[in-house]
Amino acid sequence: MQVHPTRSAVHLSIVASLSAALGVALGSGPIVAWGGALLVGLAVARGVTEVSVARIRSAGFEMLWRDSKRVRRLARGESVEIAAELRNRDGRAARFAMLRAVASPELEVKVEPSEGEVPAGGRLRVRLQVTARRVGHHAVHGLSLELRGGPGLFEVPLTFANPFGIEVLPQPYARWARGARGGRSRQSAEQSRTRPFAGESAELRELRQHQPGDAFRRIAWKASARRGQLLVREYERDERDVVFLLLDAAIELSAGRMGESALDRAIDETAAIVLRHLSRGDDVGLGVVSSRVLAWFPPDRGAAHGLKLLEALAHSASPVHADRSALEEAEVALRVLEHMRPLDPELVGNVGPYEVDRIARRAEKLRVASAPFPDVAVFASSPRERALRAYLEGFGLGSPPRTGPERPEVDDLLVRALQKTRSQRPVPSLIYLWSPTPEPGTRLPLTEAGRRRKSRLAHLLWVAVPAHAGVERTSGALGIGPRTLVRRAQLAAQLGERNLRQLGVDVERLPPEVEPADT
Repeated sequence: MQVHPTRSAVHLSIVASLSAALGVALGSGPIVAWGGALLVGLAVARGVTEVSVARIRSAGFEMLWRDSKRVRRLARGESVEIAAELRNRDGRAARFAMLRAVASPELEVKVEPSEGEVPAGGRLRVRLQVTARRVGHHAVHGLSLELRGGPGLFEVPLTFANPFGIEVLPQPYARWARGARGGRSRQSAEQSRTRPFAGESAELRELRQHQPGDAFRRIAWKASARRGQLLVREYERDERDVVFLLLDAAIELSAGRMGESALDRAIDETAAIVLRHLSRGDDVGLGVVSSRVLAWFPPDRGAAHGLKLLEALAHSASPVHADRSALEEAEVALRVLEHMRPLDPELVGNVGPYEVDRIARRAEKLRVASAPFPDVAVFASSPRERALRAYLEGFGLGSPPRTGPERPEVDDLLVRALQKTRSQRPVPSLIYLWSPTPEPGTRLPLTEAGRRRKSRLAHLLWVAVPAHAGVERTSGALGIGPRTLVRRAQLAAQLGERNLRQLGVDVERLPPEVEPADT
């Protein structure tokens, strides 16, 4: 048991030591006795604290969540209140201070009250205000406090390991979740908005020259006889767009302030466009590309499909994946072992920090039994490493993203993804590509692929991702060097946008906070 002195105890110990030393120097017995009595009193107070805290813990001092569900889902930037309670089964009241939440760094948590007293045999309600700053699987791992003994001169730190999962989806999810979907709302019904396209219908669009492949039943024989050439009837039909969204999720785009990085903004923008087109009844597909294809969904429609796309945007680019994480397998194993010890001491009581195989087996067992997100999929080269990283993702522990650019590999896969959209069915009529604009003379394969992908039947829209977004707001406090780099990145983005427009590629800059269209 760790026992820490309070500020009052530290001050008393200093006074007692100085008094005893002064009494010895002056040869005064009463002064020495007074200082020694203070030191003895502090020792007694420490012993009383250890006994009282041990008694409270043995009688039963615990923390429980009041919610029946152990997972909450909310949008990035949204806040939610979670209720917990401290229970004291001892016959004496338990005083505490510095009550705080142990949570993922992607969450901002405020706890009330921060200090107080749990009555004897009673309980105290605690409120946690949780604000999400980044998408993904996160968790409030428990509460931590300083339990004070009888005299109040010493404190014993206690931590309650009781994870509560927080699933954070992109920002537009907040508005979409509050609206009605399906049924009378017609958000995904067949009566959504349409546009006229060439095809089979009863309304004539135009007469045009016959082309190879045109059906003979569409030939306008009388008009062809009058003009001396074969003409066919072109009719109008109502058809919805087939939209495909391609997101560049290169790891360097996650740099910067949490919640304000280029990747954070791109994920929110992509989610808003997903919901906007789904509300119109369009078929929407999604591809998330990094050094590998992180997610790929063919075009489809409906509320259930929309939720799948939002979940993919939130979780597919997680830094827990082996190719996106700064932690090696051994480091992941140590982090997993330290997290498992307070959750189940018996399970890992005899496991050493370098027994990676045993850690992985026990981590898999504990994840399935107790994790807020037990059914998660992570990428790793071996089953053992997958089990360890799945534990991190399942309990919302997260991982720092690795450093180092991966632009050549990402651009190569983006080119292949654009080519793949040509062969898939249905063929997209509108393609969005979220990626930083390339400087003139750079990223030529992707630029050329974007230029070729623009045609009469498929429109490509390059959405500029500001790679400097994560450091733009903090550059003023970092000095001249970072401000210069940000300014250079801004100029490079402007040159890249101008270069794309000169090549015939349509470029658009969406506002930082894009809301889905009203339904």
